Amino acid sequence: MPKFWTFKGGVRLPEHKERTAGKKIRDLPPPDRVIIPLAQNAGSPPRPVVEKGQAVEEGEVIASPSGPVSSTLHASVSGKVTALDDFPVPYGPPAPAVEIETDPESSSRRRLAPLSDPSPEEIRSRALEAGVVGLGGAGFPIQVKLAPPEGTEIDCAIINAAECEPFLTVDYRMMLESGPKVIDGLKLIMKAVGAGEGIIAIEANKMDAFYKLQSLVHREKNIRVELLQVKYPQGGEKQLIAALLGREVPSGGLPSAVGCLVQNVATAAALSEAVREGEPLIERVVTVSGPALKSPGNFRVRIGTPFSYLVEAAGGLPEGELKIISGGPMMGVAQAGLEVPVVKGTSGILVVPAVHRERNLPCLHCGDCLRGCPMGLNPGDLATLVEKERWAEFEEHGGRDCIECGCCAYSCSSGRDLVQLIKLGKEALKKVKS
Repeated sequence: MPKFWTFKGGVRLPEHKERTAGKKIRDLPPPDRVIIPLAQNAGSPPRPVVEKGQAVEEGEVIASPSGPVSSTLHASVSGKVTALDDFPVPYGPPAPAVEIETDPESSSRRRLAPLSDPSPEEIRSRALEAGVVGLGGAGFPIQVKLAPPEGTEIDCAIINAAECEPFLTVDYRMMLESGPKVIDGLKLIMKAVGAGEGIIAIEANKMDAFYKLQSLVHREKNIRVELLQVKYPQGGEKQLIAALLGREVPSGGLPSAVGCLVQNVATAAALSEAVREGEPLIERVVTVSGPALKSPGNFRVRIGTPFSYLVEAAGGLPEGELKIISGGPMMGVAQAGLEVPVVKGTSGILVVPAVHRERNLPCLHCGDCLRGCPMGLNPGDLATLVEKERWAEFEEHGGRDCIECGCCAYSCSSGRDLVQLIKLGKEALKKVKS
């Protein structure tokens, strides 16, 4: 009987994955135009190297890294650059982007030279050239992750296959349909950082994916597949490391501080494609789901594809008062409309009914938020400190350590905007400290 690893805290959520779990990944043709925001990675946005009116080929570099923590952007279609301007984006206010009008007659595609036996440095360089960033949402350039700080030894590389957010099934389908690429990506990560052990960690609601990957690594001496309890946020880096290895990442520290590196399934597959096939990161798989959608599914689309294009592919926008979310329901971002584009970190698009309930009633002091917090914080107290603008106490009580998972707000019987207040507190603390 396998052991089901887990961490302290967290919550059990309705999964809603059955809507798309059985839907194979469907390739959508390019839209008439794409809007490719420059800021798609943590750190510095890349600098555009194209001009309005310029013809570009699919896979051509359109923006180059602007610093040590930056990435490369490529044209996701062949066509003509029609604008370099501010456009709506799914992660905040309008931001600089490159608009390209698709040329439906063009079949050209630029690729990098495939690498069969790359050195660690070549793996890092290829990740940078191909624009591979973390596809779980944070968008951290992985060439930086693959070069841990000097004096740091990475002994374990972990593939986060938990996919613990409700509705989302991107990683699940990729494990079933592209398992060898996921494993190859893990091997490349291990080689790049010198890790002697690799773990693929899967929640127990994905047993077919568990057995599929187990069968693919059964001859590997230093790679194993482990099962996790079905609990949110099982896929958090710190929670994964604590569950699998019993190591605690220090406050303010990175997984490398305890000898670990964590990447998600889609990122590992993208690294494999970049190295072995020379494919730049110009497309990704997105789950489009929601209770009222007629044809929810998992779609492979070009970076820059408007949300509206995907929603139409899923049956069109239903009637009624709706909420559009980029990402999952717990950590996703509500959208003002469907004209925002898919970016590298877009794992899902949810169309759900707008639900109204009384919010921010007086705290009952029930302790549910405290019991649910995977970081062992007291979200109720932290939120109160934010409301009173007591920033020093907010920091002293661990406000910076909040991973913004939303367990507290989900658990709160009074409907307090706990995670939202803590997010505001973290931003205010940055300004106070600057």
